[in-house]
Amino acid sequence: MIVPAQAARKSTADARFEDLYRSSHQDVFAYVSSLLRDRSLAEDVTATAFERAYRRSNSFDPKRGSQRAWLFGIARNAALDELRRGKRVRALESEPVAGDAPVVESAEASIRRAAIGEAMKKLTARERELVGLKFFAGLKTTEIATVISASESATAMRVHRTIEKLRRACNEAH
Repeated sequence: MIVPAQAARKSTADARFEDLYRSSHQDVFAYVSSLLRDRSLAEDVTATAFERAYRRSNSFDPKRGSQRAWLFGIARNAALDELRRGKRVRALESEPVAGDAPVVESAEASIRRAAIGEAMKKLTARERELVGLKFFAGLKTTEIATVISASESATAMRVHRTIEKLRRACNEAH
């Protein structure tokens, strides 16, 4: 039997989780899409990640980082689990799925998108993951370090090198 104090804690926890879901759902989907390169698979993995996060919500420790970084760590693990399973054939050359990209865009934006798509093909899977965490997820370097289980300084160096590599590849594409 749930006593009133437990019910109040549960409803507060549910409200906090709902806020996390609302503020992070599209970013988690974009990040997972960048890893999996398959929209429907990314939808499934995103749902799995939120389900796991909800079930494990009491394991979140604010001393170890933000709730958002914790969530992206769960999403990363769910995506990597799916990649390891290898149930479906993924075309790594396909363009990453954007959340709610506008249907109509300027010619300049279209050219820029194509250049970035070509540049992304030149990155390794690990480098694409860093780009996803930095730009799709919007995580800070400290949060990325937590997600990928690396030191902050090593992560900062990897992110910097990856962005420089992406920048050079974009310039070559023009």
